[in-house]
Amino acid sequence: MKTFFKIFGKVLIVIIVVLLLGFRSNLKDRNPGYKADLKIINGNLSSLNAGFAAFPITPEVPDRWTDKNGDAKYNPKDGDTFTDGNGNGVFDPVWIAGFSNSRAANGIHDDLWARTMVIDDSKTRLAIVVLDAIGFMNDDIIDVRSLIPAEAGVTYTIITSTHTHEGPDLLGLWGKSPFKSGINKEYLEYVKSQVAKSVVTAVKSLRPARLAISEDMTGAIPLVKDTRKPEVFDSGLRLIRAIDKENGNTLGSLIAWADHAETLWSDNLLITSDFCHYVREGVEKGVYNGDSLVKPGIGGVAVYINGAVGGLMTTHPSLTVKDPFSDQEYKEPTYEKAEAQGKQLALLVLNSMEKPVEEVDSAGISIIVRTLSLPIDNTMFKLGTMFGILDRGTSGWMKMRSELSVFNIGPLSFSTLPGEVYPEIINGGVESPEGRDFNIEPVEVPSIREMMIGKYKFIFCLANDEIGYIIPKSQWDVKAPFTYERKDSPYGEENSLGPETAPLLHKNLEEMLTELNQSE
Repeated sequence: MKTFFKIFGKVLIVIIVVLLLGFRSNLKDRNPGYKADLKIINGNLSSLNAGFAAFPITPEVPDRWTDKNGDAKYNPKDGDTFTDGNGNGVFDPVWIAGFSNSRAANGIHDDLWARTMVIDDSKTRLAIVVLDAIGFMNDDIIDVRSLIPAEAGVTYTIITSTHTHEGPDLLGLWGKSPFKSGINKEYLEYVKSQVAKSVVTAVKSLRPARLAISEDMTGAIPLVKDTRKPEVFDSGLRLIRAIDKENGNTLGSLIAWADHAETLWSDNLLITSDFCHYVREGVEKGVYNGDSLVKPGIGGVAVYINGAVGGLMTTHPSLTVKDPFSDQEYKEPTYEKAEAQGKQLALLVLNSMEKPVEEVDSAGISIIVRTLSLPIDNTMFKLGTMFGILDRGTSGWMKMRSELSVFNIGPLSFSTLPGEVYPEIINGGVESPEGRDFNIEPVEVPSIREMMIGKYKFIFCLANDEIGYIIPKSQWDVKAPFTYERKDSPYGEENSLGPETAPLLHKNLEEMLTELNQSE
């Protein structure tokens, strides 16, 4: 018996030491001392150059599988079987991010992309990249920046995500189980490489350009639903078309809207960028009714950027989407519904671009970037970080490094945030409802757009990070009684760093915007 306890004690000590070493490795700062901080002010009227590129980041899906009980989860215990496409004798899953664990891809519907717009005023060169991904961690963004050669001359790179819930897991949260990361390391490195190539190619394609600005603030309202009170939307379409000054051709376009790219919902098993695919196809190549071209496209590379999607902004299965060319209505999540949504959006974009509200021929780029250290208050996020599921390291004890940026280009103002911000923080309307956890009045005031000085105000979310939901502190709600007479706690808080995240981000943005505005 004594021998048993001695052996047990030694084994236990070994396990504890291994865990502690693992925790230490997972929690270490992978980029010690790194700061993206930047301040450049250019109030001069400078000639602008723009360049675009699109590189695929579609994964290989070698194996196919049979979902025996139709639960959209690969589980051999349920009788699920697979076809060994590459002949290696094992199932090679591509875990789809969003909704639930064990959702293995069963093929590819359309390509995923790293799409880049580069804008240059001869003093500052900005690269704006959008990935068809649910999100991209700040550590990974730092890695990408290191891959972009110095001779590309990029001053600052912004990498955002469309937030598609139908692409490979790049955050680690949607593997086979909650205790196993869903990230394929080889695929992650491939994505990083493709992003860098996209930026370099966009730089090489720089041309003298003018920017045609368009807006449609109401047309897309029927295509998105707010699933949490208060009902505040960020449903306006804000658009930039970059036109070659010498030949009049479209170099590319930037389309900013706010909606979770999850119209296909949780049973979809094909890799796809969701409705974003149909928007970009329609804007570039034209919108078709069957084989008939209804609206010609403008060419170039279409870049779709997501805005304030917190709240939750989504084309929910309860929301009906109409086919733009018939009386057909789609409610259940299908590719027909996503296509109808995408074509509606593409038509709104193309119609708006026919009547630009302003053209920017020359302008200077003024930008401020700030690196932040955000506290991790979410218990599950803490555990995920310690065990390496949330694979990003820390910048201090239970803190993560992230970024904010604000910049102006003539009458255009931009603010970037590192997660899924609630629209009331952006557009106003933060409330202090009965049942809230903190007995306080709204903290995140004035709204972000109210503090931006440009005539045309763009919000890029999931930018240079994905930290989860950014929730007004006065609406934070995990304890009963619940707000708005709910019977249970709302969804957002379980996927947020904590109640101090929004106040901290808002305070920093307010300081940065004040500094930027005073310098202009």
